[in-house]
Amino acid sequence: MLGKIGIWTFALDALPASHVAEAAAEIEELGYDTLWFGEGFGRDTVSQAWMTLSATKHMTVAAGIANIALRDPIAMATAERALNEAFPGRYLLGLGGHRVTDESIQMDGYSIPSRGNAVRSMTEYLSAMDAIPMNAPSAAAPPRRVLAALGPKMLALAAERTLGAHPYFVPVEHTHRAREIMGPDALLAVEQAVVLDYDLTRAREVAATHVGFYAQQAPHQAASLRRLGFDDADMSAPSRRMVDAIVAYGDAATIAKRVNAHLDAGADHVCLQVLTADQDRPPMVEWRELAHLTG
Repeated sequence: MLGKIGIWTFALDALPASHVAEAAAEIEELGYDTLWFGEGFGRDTVSQAWMTLSATKHMTVAAGIANIALRDPIAMATAERALNEAFPGRYLLGLGGHRVTDESIQMDGYSIPSRGNAVRSMTEYLSAMDAIPMNAPSAAAPPRRVLAALGPKMLALAAERTLGAHPYFVPVEHTHRAREIMGPDALLAVEQAVVLDYDLTRAREVAATHVGFYAQQAPHQAASLRRLGFDDADMSAPSRRMVDAIVAYGDAATIAKRVNAHLDAGADHVCLQVLTADQDRPPMVEWRELAHLTG
């Protein structure tokens, strides 16, 4: 369905629309089975999906994730139906909400309102999507969804109510735990951050910047790290131990080893988020060099 290896990226947001189409088409030509993209403060997830699906022929396009705090269930459900009708079997909707407390999230002066308890909020959101009447032509196949699940309860909900889980910013140990919680049949599509750089000192610096941002700025990721045995001392620096657990850096063989570790731990699919020191350029060079991992 998703293949073994995909690409996960925020880089498309920085590109003009015509260049997004070119990048998506090349990613497909390189042999990657799935293209995942995040939703932050660039394009909204629905527009990005239309652009990338229209530019490709066979590849799955996956929202990783669409934030439920930013979109009413009816808007999400009707967009999902339209995408699934127009591109049968090629769209995967990942849903998440970045919730570990009942408080709103403040980002650069912008407040994302709280929906309360994360699992309850997601359960209600899924039920609301399912309850919306179908006033459109039936698609060839039912919509496909996954949840951005990290904790045990959300992982269980993902297995119960959707195809499975899309964990982000996790080590191999989390993949082991997720598979145990969800059972053998649920889809487990894991994001893996990587730095393809033969200068290990430089690669580690890029990796540490990435890990430090999420550990210190994203409460849901900090909570996940604590469940995995990391503490405040690990997150404040961040520690070498935590950086090495979250990011695979070095040559392509090192990255391949981490991918295989996730697959051996129970992942069905691993999507690579390539990190570079220059965040203003899409990592097309690195995507090309890592394409042999799809073979």
